[in-house]
Amino acid sequence: MSFADPQTITISGSTISLPRTSVGEDESQYTSGDGLTRLLASHNYGKRIRRMVRLDTSKVAPDPFRPTENVKVSMSVYMVFDLPPAGYTAVEGLAVYAGFKNQLAAGTDLLPTKLLGGES
Repeated sequence: MSFADPQTITISGSTISLPRTSVGEDESQYTSGDGLTRLLASHNYGKRIRRMVRLDTSKVAPDPFRPTENVKVSMSVYMVFDLPPAGYTAVEGLAVYAGFKNQLAAGTDLLPTKLLGGES
């Protein structure tokens, strides 16, 4: 089962529509019309169950080595749920996620701000 189509994300006040562009047995991709933003949801089944959602985004920016030229640069942010095959229910996994999300959001996103600044 796939997420709703299209997905939307707002980055720096700009809302980006991400229509579904690919569906596989254990993954779906949603890509912006310009191809610069992609959302991927996937599941991997082995000794552990890995459920991942990943956002890839790109932009054109001046080349730091040749400032008169522009280059495409990209970044990704993703979250992985790494679960045993049995022992955690979806409700329990969601409770762990809620605690993690609250930790990240505390103090107006203080933890991610410090992490992006190189702190650990």
